[in-house]
Amino acid sequence: MPAYVVAMMSVTDPDTYRKYTDRTPPTVRKHGGRFLTRGEPVTTAEGEAYPGRMVILEFPSKAHVDAWFADPAYEEAAVFRHAASVMHRLLVQEGGANTLDPDPKL
Repeated sequence: MPAYVVAMMSVTDPDTYRKYTDRTPPTVRKHGGRFLTRGEPVTTAEGEAYPGRMVILEFPSKAHVDAWFADPAYEEAAVFRHAASVMHRLLVQEGGANTLDPDPKL
């Protein structure tokens, strides 16, 4: 089952951050992932406006996500992200099987 990565960033140094974004697509592809969104505008439907950058990725499984995070090429790229942004990274581990008629108690 697919696993999803939701990354929400506050970019403090766009030039350095670009060194990260230039390097990540090949590492995502290498591990079977794909970008569902990559920094497109975010519209806040409820609550406080979200001012940051958001990226959502889909991978075939959590194991693929773990392999991506551990890939030396990704770790090298992440140095630039750490230097240029503050990030919250969420992992939705393999969505539930009952998506058409979900249990209302969950």
